[in-house]
Amino acid sequence: MSFDMRIKEVLSLNQANIKIKICGWVKTRRDTKAFSFIEISDGSCISSLQIFADSSLPNYESEILKITTGSAIECEGLLKDSPGKGQKYELHATKINILSYAPQNYPLQKKHHSLEFLREIAHLRPRTNTIAAVMRLRHSMSIAIHNFFNDRGFFYIHTPIISASDCEGAGEMFRVTTLLKEKDIPRNEKGEIDYSKDFFGKKTGLTVSGQLEAEAYALALGRVYTFGPTFRAENSNTARHLSEFWMVEPEASFFTLEDDMNLAEDFIKYLVDYALTKNFDEIDFFTRHYDPLLYDSLKKIVKDPFKRIPYTEAIQILEKENENFEFKVKWGSDIQSEHERFLTEKSFSSPVIVFDYPKNIKAFYMKQNSDQKTVRAMDVLVPKIGELIGGSEREDRLEFLENRMKELGFNMQDYWWYLDLRKFGSAPHSGFGLGFERLMLFLTGIQNIRDVIPFPRWPANAEF
Repeated sequence: MSFDMRIKEVLSLNQANIKIKICGWVKTRRDTKAFSFIEISDGSCISSLQIFADSSLPNYESEILKITTGSAIECEGLLKDSPGKGQKYELHATKINILSYAPQNYPLQKKHHSLEFLREIAHLRPRTNTIAAVMRLRHSMSIAIHNFFNDRGFFYIHTPIISASDCEGAGEMFRVTTLLKEKDIPRNEKGEIDYSKDFFGKKTGLTVSGQLEAEAYALALGRVYTFGPTFRAENSNTARHLSEFWMVEPEASFFTLEDDMNLAEDFIKYLVDYALTKNFDEIDFFTRHYDPLLYDSLKKIVKDPFKRIPYTEAIQILEKENENFEFKVKWGSDIQSEHERFLTEKSFSSPVIVFDYPKNIKAFYMKQNSDQKTVRAMDVLVPKIGELIGGSEREDRLEFLENRMKELGFNMQDYWWYLDLRKFGSAPHSGFGLGFERLMLFLTGIQNIRDVIPFPRWPANAEF
């Protein structure tokens, strides 16, 4: 009797000479006069398994010698210690069943393929070592995120994908509407689209953040978090931006900004340590192929405390280097990617948490400091990536929140329920957002964010 096993399970065995059955996709085949070596992968781990196929097999000439790269096969046989270097075992086949032949024009032949090319065949790219490793790591990080918050008493909340609230106040939302099927789109007296005639009776869009809804639940359950897709209708074609991405957003009642910073630092350290422990093979692969300093830099993240500095101090450091920056800085200006990397890679050689930002460059919901110029906001900056986390203590005082929204020209009626939270049992609370794909860039050393999500979406690209 043969046991169905995955390659990861096979390679973890402590003994050979057992009968097993393996299914997978062919990576290569090489032949001699008497036998063939077939390398297969099943996606369970970085490693593949070598199949030894003797010419005595009944379908050797009729089928086995026709196996092509990309073909799906099923193999039964005896697992034996491998005499070859770099592999623990090999499978001596007693039966090989070809489930499907791949044609000769199969696009993933045994050669180097650029990540740019692989984006054009996103439906096939998970069969490559790089993308498969990325996806195994994404899975592992998803598990780690849920473990981290569950262990700390946070409840997982499913916030809506369709929302009438623009959390960031930037208006960069994808619109959700059924009015386009109308011959004549209804308009009001001002000539504007009349969304009262739309499906939801008001202007709605795909969410840019689950934060506002998470705050409602944090002010009832104490500690909650969201982890789901978010959307930005930005016409941005950089290596750091996507139109659809995943966000992790915890919210905790009775948390100050200091509590928020502590949670964020613990969170990053936990995720990095989890990746180093549970996904050592993947991290080793990325270190060998994408960033030779990756493993050592991640170990340093876990070991060393993060540097914390006020925004004003950060600007003072950066102003001394203004001649070296494309974007010059002064107090009141936003910190760009080049500035973030300078702070983390040059000034401190570690992650940096910058806090107490000017209120005019931060979102409306952030709690104002007594100086009336800054807010209780913080960003966690990491080497090579820049901002990984953005968060704040939320404004829990109704008068302050209303005044700030009026300053920014908000339609208060659109946020009536959010203001209600400050009327009925308001409490101090804080939270942050972590872009999951930014985390994946940080953990892999890969340069383009389109290569760390299964099917990337960016302007003019929604294939697959």
